[in-house]
Amino acid sequence: MSDLIKQAEQAKKMAYQLAILSTPAKNNALKAIAIALREDVAYLLNENKKDLESAEANGVAKPMLARLLIDEAAVEAMAIGVEQVATLPDPVGERVQSWVNEAGLRISEERVPLGVIGIIYESRPNVTVDAAALCLKTGNATILRGGKEAIHSNRALVKVIQKALQPLQLEFAVQLVQDTSRETAKELMKLNGFIDVLIPRGSAGLIQTVVKEATVPVIETGTGNCHIYIDQSADLMQAIEIVSNAKVQRPSACNAVETVLVHEEIAAEILPRLVGTLEDQGVEIRGDETVQAIKETVKEATVSDYETEFLDLILAIKVVPSTTAAIAHIAHYSTKHSEAILTNSYRDSQVFTKEVDAAVVYVNAPTRFTDGFEFGFGAEIGISTQKLHARGPMGLPQLTSIKYVVNGEGQLRR
Repeated sequence: MSDLIKQAEQAKKMAYQLAILSTPAKNNALKAIAIALREDVAYLLNENKKDLESAEANGVAKPMLARLLIDEAAVEAMAIGVEQVATLPDPVGERVQSWVNEAGLRISEERVPLGVIGIIYESRPNVTVDAAALCLKTGNATILRGGKEAIHSNRALVKVIQKALQPLQLEFAVQLVQDTSRETAKELMKLNGFIDVLIPRGSAGLIQTVVKEATVPVIETGTGNCHIYIDQSADLMQAIEIVSNAKVQRPSACNAVETVLVHEEIAAEILPRLVGTLEDQGVEIRGDETVQAIKETVKEATVSDYETEFLDLILAIKVVPSTTAAIAHIAHYSTKHSEAILTNSYRDSQVFTKEVDAAVVYVNAPTRFTDGFEFGFGAEIGISTQKLHARGPMGLPQLTSIKYVVNGEGQLRR
C-alpha cells in the first residue's frame, strides 16, 4: 500500500468525524492554528529560506520567487486569515430552503461537507494555510500536494497545523503529500473512492493536466489573463490610478491586469500620461502602432502578448474603436477570470457587465479585488473560472454540497 493510499484512508475516516463536528469545535481548532502560526514564525521563516535559496540557485524567475516568499508579515496575514474564517458563519447544516409537497412531506435542502478535498498547487505556501482553514471550517478533510519548490515551507506549515490540531485529535484533517513527483500527483488524480473533489491551483499547464488526466471530479481554477477597458467617458486620472494599481500593486497575482484596452477617442489624451506613469513604476509597455507612437521605449505588441498572463511588470496596451470591439477582444483572449470597464456611462457599463463572460466583472475598480479575503470570505481555496458547482472566489459555501432531508408521517406514493 502506497503512502498516499494510507493518507487517503486516514482522510476518509477523518471526513466522517469532521462532518459532525460542532461549529464551536471547528472554530477552536482554527484559533489553535492561528496561535501556532504566530508562535512558530521563526521556524517557518527558516524553512522558507531553504526554498528561496534553492529556487534562486535554480534560476527561478522573480514572479515565482515573489509567490514563494514568506516573511513575518505573510505569517501574520495567514494567522489573521485563519481567525477571520473562524468568525464567519458555518455553512454546514444551513437550511437553504424548505417546503411541503402535495403528499405532505416536509422537504429541506441542507448544506453538507464535500468530504475529502485534494488540492494540487505550485509555489504559494499561503495556499497551504488557506486550504487547511477553509476545509476545516466546512468539515472537509484535505490532502495537499504542493510543488517541489515550496516543499520545506509546506512541510513546516503542515507540521505546525497538525501540532495545533493534535490535542483535539484532528491532526489527520490536514495532510501533505511528501513526495512531489509527477507520479504521485497522477496517483492523487485517480484516487476514486477516496477523493471527492480535486482542486488544482497554479499555472495553465498544471490546471489543464489535472483537468485532462484526473478521474475524480475537478473544480477548475483558471489563469488570469485579465483586461481593463478604458471607455471614452472614463475619468482619466482615476483610470490611470486604477490601471497602475491593477498592474503594479502585485504583478505576480493571477488577478493583476495584463492587457489594457483604450477607446480611440481618448487615446491621444490618456496614453502619454498612462505610459509615462507605468514606465516610472518599472512597467514594460507593449503596444499597437498608436501606443508605440507615444514613446520609443514602447515595444510592439504581438498576438502572443495578448494571449499571455505575464505575472510580471509587463503590460500590453491596445487602442480599440468601440466598447463592442473591446468586448470582442476580451472574448477572444480572456481566460474568464476578471475583467473591468472604466466608464461614466451607465449604458456602457451595463452592456459590458452583461456581455463579458467572466467569473468577476468590474465597473470602475481594479481586477486585483478578485480575492476571497477582499470579498469577505476570510480566505479562498481558489478562483474558479468554470460554471459548474462554483465560480469566482471560492469561500466556505462553495466547499459544501447539499443533501435533501425529507420528513414524513407514513405517506405512501400513489
